[in-house]
Amino acid sequence: MSILVTGGAGYIGSHTCVELLNAGYDVVVVDNLVNSSKKSLERVEEITGQKVRFYEVDLRDKVKLEEIFENEKVDSVIHFAGLKAVGESVHKPLEYYDNNIGGSLVLCEVMKKYGVKKLVFSSSATVYGNPATVPIKEDFPLSTASPYGRTKLMLEEIFRDLAVAESDFKIILLRYFNPIGANKSGRIGENPKGIPNNLLPYITQVAVGKLEKLSIFGGDYDTPDGTCVRDYIHVVDLALGHLKAIEYFEKMDKNVEAYNLGTGVGYSVSEVVKAFEEATGITVAHTITDKRAGDVAQCYSDATLAKIKLGWEAERGLKEMCEDSWNWQKNNPNGYE
Repeated sequence: MSILVTGGAGYIGSHTCVELLNAGYDVVVVDNLVNSSKKSLERVEEITGQKVRFYEVDLRDKVKLEEIFENEKVDSVIHFAGLKAVGESVHKPLEYYDNNIGGSLVLCEVMKKYGVKKLVFSSSATVYGNPATVPIKEDFPLSTASPYGRTKLMLEEIFRDLAVAESDFKIILLRYFNPIGANKSGRIGENPKGIPNNLLPYITQVAVGKLEKLSIFGGDYDTPDGTCVRDYIHVVDLALGHLKAIEYFEKMDKNVEAYNLGTGVGYSVSEVVKAFEEATGITVAHTITDKRAGDVAQCYSDATLAKIKLGWEAERGLKEMCEDSWNWQKNNPNGYE
């Protein structure tokens, strides 16, 4: 039986494919390649020595998606596919609702039709909105400050409703904090198209000479140094969390369970810049600019529940995250191009 990975050619998806294959799972990837590259999957095969069955299909194409379920013996689904930039979502809300929610609804319809009832969903810490306190626990109030976050929160509610209507569904909501880093091989990593929306790719592109300087969005937040504080987690730790989720399906008490995947440690943007400089010996030119729409001051996790229930916890520190991000960028200055 196979695990279907939607958005499997993307950053987190490709790293998860590596860990799934290394753990002995058969992997089927569905990706429309709007925000990703097929070359990532070629490199996944190179790293693991195993094959990935790949379909270039948009999840909103129900006919083609049904053909995939017809051809493949899918046991469970890990659902990454979706547009993911907070700032961009503020300016393009309709695209985000259409793509993220529309595609997920079609996926659920097809899963139901073909009797595939196990789903791991790529959710986000953005569902906690601007938290009153940190660290954030899974039982905190849910709200959101951007259309991107609303798609994640709406989908969590949709999946809960689905599990009420279809009692044999098992759904695990993984709320990610801020993934950075790359596979140790330096062969796969974060490959943003155009100007990066996330911090580490921006830092590494400045370091490699592609961009002139880093723009830090806001220097007067209510944080120790005025820059945003986030919970940065190594993408390999994050990928391994999905393996734990797949294994946990057989032990689930409820139809739907939510887990934070983070380190439990908050680092400011300025601290990450400093950590990168110390890890690589490269000075990163930077400047403070206006705050970005939809950003919150502090966001870091309490991931105790994932440790207790899933048997998972993050193991890699910020220095290793920076080293691995740089190893990817310096060996692939133009990404997969």
